[in-house]
Amino acid sequence: MLIRKAKVTDVPGIYGLIEHNAKKGLVLIRSHSSICEDLLSFYVAVEKDEVIGVGSLYIYDETLSEIRSLAVSENHMKKGIGKRITQKIVEDAEQLGIGRMISLTYQVDFFSKLGFSVIQKETIPQKVRKDCLGCPKFFACDETAMVILLNEPAVFQQ
Repeated sequence: MLIRKAKVTDVPGIYGLIEHNAKKGLVLIRSHSSICEDLLSFYVAVEKDEVIGVGSLYIYDETLSEIRSLAVSENHMKKGIGKRITQKIVEDAEQLGIGRMISLTYQVDFFSKLGFSVIQKETIPQKVRKDCLGCPKFFACDETAMVILLNEPAVFQQ
């Protein structure tokens, strides 16, 4: 299995994984066109030319990034694929010099094992302003906000 940046030929596989997991309520749905527009932010786990895992890195500013659309094929769950994708995204965000990474998730145990801690959504106004205000679940959001510090805390305490 290989984890790499996504290619155009991966778009159908990415879309299929996200759509399947969105129907189960695990991730937010992404349109085919939004995947294409944000393709440079996607990472895939590939086995025999099949996309078996996906995740994306969204950057708000130099202080904050987010891991989004993390999904693994049902046939490949419990093999550490989600962990490896997450670690790759965290590593790349850290190399870019970003201060911290968040995840809004239902998978608290998964992210806790990878070093993320639960936070209040009020501590991430960039996310709330950009994405949450327009969300139909805004007043009844049931996702947990989590964060991992990547670089010097002083970077994002300005």
